[in-house]
Amino acid sequence: MRLKNIIEKVMNGVFFVCGMLAILFVLVITVYMFISGMPAILEIGPIDFLFGTEWSSTAADPRFGILPFILTSLWGTIGASIIGVPVGLLTAIFLAKVAPKKLAAPVSAAVELLAGIPSVVYGLVGMLVLVPAVQSAFGLANGAGLFSAIIVLSVMILPNIISVSVTALNAVPPEYEEASLALGATATETYFKVSVPAAKSGIAAGVVLGIGRAIGEAMAVMMVAGNVANMPSLFQSVTFLTTAVAKEMGYASGLQREALFSIALVLFIFILFINGVLNRVLKGGKKDGE
Repeated sequence: MRLKNIIEKVMNGVFFVCGMLAILFVLVITVYMFISGMPAILEIGPIDFLFGTEWSSTAADPRFGILPFILTSLWGTIGASIIGVPVGLLTAIFLAKVAPKKLAAPVSAAVELLAGIPSVVYGLVGMLVLVPAVQSAFGLANGAGLFSAIIVLSVMILPNIISVSVTALNAVPPEYEEASLALGATATETYFKVSVPAAKSGIAAGVVLGIGRAIGEAMAVMMVAGNVANMPSLFQSVTFLTTAVAKEMGYASGLQREALFSIALVLFIFILFINGVLNRVLKGGKKDGE
């Protein structure tokens, strides 16, 4: 009995240390991002940096306006969500509630395979297959642009949405659905009016995780977006916040390098905002279920 108590105390200590390390890592990253990112913002000027429309970091008279990057990331994420969220949610409902086990198993395996594919592979397929297809379909000089990036991102966020949503839907007590069917509702009505609302906190978590991946993706987007610092247009080459950092960091120096850290800081704050929304959604879901 005494040995069990000792083991219990040791394990509690291990869990406490791991939790504190996680908090410490977040604090260190946050402090480092602000220390590295704020000097360039203050030197360039917050208004010129955040709302400037011209990025020419290597010119004789450099300009460091990141509004095109911010708007491109925003519209790219919204576009990917418009496509990916409905497809992901409907696929999750199909796997959790409709599909027979013989069909659900291979489809679930395919979803897991999508989650395991490296970003560079998505980008390579997009560059070799999707970009020429978009160029041919719309008669463009170059198919690399915001539209191609949205399509790639919408596919990349599917595994997060599907896997978390399936888990949430499977956790819904069967009594809820049986009661709905007993009252005369059809199976489809039950899925959308009972099962989905009951699992909304888990589904919301999957959606926000997917959106987080869309915001933070760099390699795949770099290979299909064209990487030109234009204001966002559906069939025009654009640059995302992530790709702006990735494509120039290798040779940047001085104020240019500091400005890239500032872009990373803006992206970091955006991610923190998304996490805050996630926490609020989950707390709201718990209150509704009480």
